[in-house]
Amino acid sequence: MKEIIAIIRMNKVNVTKKALADNGVCGLHAMKVMGRGKIHVDLSVLSDMGATEEIAGIVSESLSKGSRLIPKRMLSILVQDNEVDKVVDNIINVNKEGNKGDGKIFICPVLDAARVRTGERGEAAI
Repeated sequence: MKEIIAIIRMNKVNVTKKALADNGVCGLHAMKVMGRGKIHVDLSVLSDMGATEEIAGIVSESLSKGSRLIPKRMLSILVQDNEVDKVVDNIINVNKEGNKGDGKIFICPVLDAARVRTGERGEAAI
């Protein structure tokens, strides 16, 4: 079993849920999250603009400290090992716009699962 954790744009949740449901994946959890990706500061550009190394360092540090967090949705989906590629490709196809912030997908192993109501364990529980 694997857990697929997808961080996507807020406005893509419904189309992602529909695309997954159309491909037979109905079980998921969605949570509101806040975050940001890497900030890349090209220090050579700052130097070309006449900034000294000291000023460039201050700009870089202030950007990393003061960056605002962007609202996103985090989807958590448990799937069988043989379904991972299908689900990941599906999420990418729906969410890819070619821009920064399109999202990230993490794939984690799940060692075990238990259904509370019946006590079923493992793959039977999902």
